[in-house]
Amino acid sequence: MKLQVHSAMGAETGREVELPDNIFGVEPNEHAVYLAVKAYLAAQRQGTHKAKERGEIAGSTKKLHKQKGTGGSRKGDIKNPLFRSGGRIFGPRPRTYGIKLNKRVKLTARASAFSAKAADGKIKLVEDLKFDAPKTKEFVKFLGAVNATEGKVLLITAENDANVFRSGRNLPDSTIVSAGAVNTYEVMRAGTILIAEGAIDKLKEQFAAFETTTTNG
Repeated sequence: MKLQVHSAMGAETGREVELPDNIFGVEPNEHAVYLAVKAYLAAQRQGTHKAKERGEIAGSTKKLHKQKGTGGSRKGDIKNPLFRSGGRIFGPRPRTYGIKLNKRVKLTARASAFSAKAADGKIKLVEDLKFDAPKTKEFVKFLGAVNATEGKVLLITAENDANVFRSGRNLPDSTIVSAGAVNTYEVMRAGTILIAEGAIDKLKEQFAAFETTTTNG
């Protein structure tokens, strides 16, 4: 698949770039995408929830009354979970919700996401952006020039550029990530994906390095 490269002003430069088929032309694997998105969302959870259990409640440990002969049920001490202000039974404890995926699944999911978006015509190639300073107005003007003003926009840059990132971080519907940090979740939720020309080579390197390792192994 070949795509026209657009300038920062939205005009076609007359140049075309061949998108690698192993990233943008594979048969989407829906299950791999599901696993990658699930792992990403699970990693966003802090997992710091905590409830006090019986042993952590402040209170006397004295038995409330004798075991038999009172006509009442056996209650133990005042920290019994059945009492108001007592400890909680099987309360939440701090834990991690992270899900581990191997690299093959991650790359398969990423390629599936890119391929699905490419098939839907949601991907555009742009020249590498350069800002002298963080300028949100200039970034908004750039989005309008490339006709990417509706829905969520994902811009994938070749490298981490602080000026470009800061120019778009205040916009609620735009996300800017480098090619090395892009994930399946961001790709799937984006309505339009803008890929900087230099980011294509970075994506190729990721998949080529993994394929070489797999072949040699």
